Amino acid sequence: MFHPEVLGYIAAFLTTAAFFPQTIKTIRTRDTKSISLAMYVMFTSGIALWLMYGLLVESWPLIYANSITFVLALTILVLKLREPKTNQK
Repeated sequence: MFHPEVLGYIAAFLTTAAFFPQTIKTIRTRDTKSISLAMYVMFTSGIALWLMYGLLVESWPLIYANSITFVLALTILVLKLREPKTNQK
């Protein structure tokens, strides 16, 4: 029988893996001009809350996926915050 947690692991893998190309590209190019600061602050905060939720309900797919996604999103957010002010809109 198909266990619902398998679906969680598949979803966790796909949504987390989707962040790797953007994070790698942003690290390599240091180009964050087209990234919305407000969106990334809200997104990274949301991921942190999903991680806390996963810890509280002891859901390993949520914990794994959001731990990794939080690090990736935080990396991009830090690069965005370090962007020279003249480039920010």
